[in-house]
Amino acid sequence: MIIVTLVTLYITLSPHLFCNNFIAHRLADSQQPPTYSGSTMATGQIFSRTTQALFYNYKQLPVQRMLDFDFLCGRETPSVAGIINPGAEGFQKLFFGQEEIAIPVHSSIESACAAHPTADVFINFASFRSAAASSKLALKQPTIRVVAIIAEGVPELDTKELISYARLNNKVVIGPATVGGIQAGAFKIGDTAGTIDNIIQCKLYRPGSVGFVSKSGGMSNEMYNTIARVTDGIYEGIAIGGDVFPGSTLSDHVLRFNNIPQIKMIVVLGELGGRDEYSLVEALKSGKINKPVCAWVSGTCARLFKSEVQFGHAGAKSGGVMESAQAKNKALKDAGAVVPTSYEAFESVIKETFEKLAEGGKITPVKEITPPQIPEDLNSAIKSGKVRAPTHIISTISDDRGEEPCYAGVPMSTIVEKGMGVGDVISLLWFKRSLPRYCTQFIEICVMLCADHGPCVSGAHNTIVTARAGKDLVSSLVSGLLTIGPRFGGAVDDAARYFKDAYDRKLSPYEFVEGMKKKGIRVPGIGHRIKRGDNRDKRVELLQLFARTHFPSTKYMEYAVEVETYTLSKANNLVMNVDGAIGTLFLDLLAGSGMFSKQEIDEIVSIGYLNGLFVLARSIGLIGHTFDQKRLKQPLYRHPWEDVLYTK
Repeated sequence: MIIVTLVTLYITLSPHLFCNNFIAHRLADSQQPPTYSGSTMATGQIFSRTTQALFYNYKQLPVQRMLDFDFLCGRETPSVAGIINPGAEGFQKLFFGQEEIAIPVHSSIESACAAHPTADVFINFASFRSAAASSKLALKQPTIRVVAIIAEGVPELDTKELISYARLNNKVVIGPATVGGIQAGAFKIGDTAGTIDNIIQCKLYRPGSVGFVSKSGGMSNEMYNTIARVTDGIYEGIAIGGDVFPGSTLSDHVLRFNNIPQIKMIVVLGELGGRDEYSLVEALKSGKINKPVCAWVSGTCARLFKSEVQFGHAGAKSGGVMESAQAKNKALKDAGAVVPTSYEAFESVIKETFEKLAEGGKITPVKEITPPQIPEDLNSAIKSGKVRAPTHIISTISDDRGEEPCYAGVPMSTIVEKGMGVGDVISLLWFKRSLPRYCTQFIEICVMLCADHGPCVSGAHNTIVTARAGKDLVSSLVSGLLTIGPRFGGAVDDAARYFKDAYDRKLSPYEFVEGMKKKGIRVPGIGHRIKRGDNRDKRVELLQLFARTHFPSTKYMEYAVEVETYTLSKANNLVMNVDGAIGTLFLDLLAGSGMFSKQEIDEIVSIGYLNGLFVLARSIGLIGHTFDQKRLKQPLYRHPWEDVLYTK
C-alpha cells in the first residue's frame, strides 16, 4: 500500500494592530440557545455565547486558547466551567483577558456535572485508551448534550457504540480524531482555528454567514482563512474528524446549518474514502437542503496511483469507484451543489455564491468590530525581548537548568566519576568551593561522630516520644531538631565565636574565662554532664588527633586546650566538649586552608554554618530512632508518675 501524506499549508500572517478600546458587542443572532429535538441529532444551533464546557484531562494550552477566544469575542463568562482530572481536586489558575481566574478541578465526571449543571459540552482530551469510556460516561449525564473527542486511534467498535448511544439519546458526538468546532464570536473547542493571530485574520471573533464542515482539522484552518477572504466569514465551523466512523457526519451538520437562520450558505470539504458524502447527495436531491452548498471532495490525485492509497486520515483511502473523489464530486454536482473543477477553484465558487446572495439581498452586511488586544504572556514577552521582569529568588549554589544538575558549577556526573563524598558535596553547597581532602574528611568525621548520642539526650527523647505517638518521619525528626539550641548541640557557633574573639584579642585563658564569668555567660564548648578531666570525651580526642595530624595549623584548638586546663582547675567536669572541639577546629580549618578571607570566616560563624553541621549529623541519628521505634512497634509513651515531683 502506498502511503501519501497530505500536508496542510498554514498561512503565515503579519500581526495586526488594534485599538485598546473595545466595546463589548451583543449580537442577538449568536446568543440563541442550542436547538435540540426528538430526532436522531440536534437540528439547529448547538453552541451560543453562553455555552460552557467541561474539559477532561487538563491541557494548559487548549484551555487558555479557549479563554483567550472568549475574551476576544467579548464574552462575560469563561467558556470553561470546570476541569476534570481523575483523582485530583482543587483549582487551576488561568487568564481571562488581563484577569487571573481560578477554574475548579473535579476528580470525576459525575461531580463536575453536578457542580456545573449549565455546562452542556464535554471536551475530551483523554488518550485513545480511555477516550471511549470517559465519553460514554459523559453522554450518560443528563446535562451533557455535546461530546468532542480529540483522540485519534479510538477503537472502531467503541466509536460505533458511542454513535448509537448518542443518536438514541438525541446527543451530538464530534470526533474522534477531531480538532473540534467553533461558533464565530461565541464559543470554540480547544485548539480549533489555531492561534489568536489566525483567529483574528479569519474574523472568527464575530459571526459571519457561512456554515462550514470538514473532516480535516488542519484544512479547516485553511478554509476559515479562504472563506474570510471572499465572504463575511464563518458563522459555525465543524471538523468531524478523519476516522472511518465519525460520531457525526457531514450531512448531519449540513442539515443543522440549513435550520440556522443566520447561516445563508454552506461550504463542505470532503475527502475520498467512505460514503459519507452520499448522504449529503441524498439530502440535496430530496430537497431537505434549501441553502446554497459549495462542496469539494479532496483526493482526486488518488487515480494516479495503480494500487490502493491511504491518505492521512484513517477513513481517507481509495477503495471502489464510488469512494473516489471524482465520483463524489460528480454526484454532489448532479444533486445541485456548487462544485469547482479543482481545489484551486474552490475559493472562486465560494466567492461567486456569496456575491449572488449579497446581490439578492439575502445577506445583511456584517458590521465590522475591533477586537481587543489579548495580553501577552510574561514568558512569551520576555523571550521576545519586549519586557524585562525581576526574578524572585537568587541561587548561587546549584543549577538544574542544563542536562544535569550542578553543585557550585560542578556537574553531578563529575562528582560521581571523581568519587567525591558527602564532605565534598557539603563543601560545594555550603562553602561554594572544593575544599582540600583533609577538610572534607574532617567534615565527614564530624558528621559521623555527632550522628547520635543515645536515646536519653533531649533531641532523641523528643523524637522517640513523637514516633511512638504515631507521627510520621518528618514530624518525629523535626520534634527532635527543635530541641537543638544553646543547651543542646547548638553551642558550636557560640564556641567558635567566643574562642575566636578571645584568641584574636590575645586574651589569656584567665582573662577570657573570668571575663565571661563577669558577664554571666558560660564558656560555650566547655563543660559536660558526664565526662570529667580523667574521663574525657573520646569524640573530642579523635577530632584533636586528626587535626594535629592533617591540619596546617591548630592555633584555635590549642588555645581552647589552654582554656580547658584553666577551667579544669576549677571543676573536674569543665572539660572541652564536642561543641568546643568542632567549633575551634573549624576555625583552624577555615583559617589554615588559605581559601577564606577574614571577612568570610566571620560571616560563616555568624550565619550559623557550624551549628548546621551538628543539625545535619544529628538528623541521621534522629531518623534512626524514628525507624527504631516504628520497627519495634512501640506504644504511646507516657511518663511514669514516680518520675515526677508533684508539689504545690
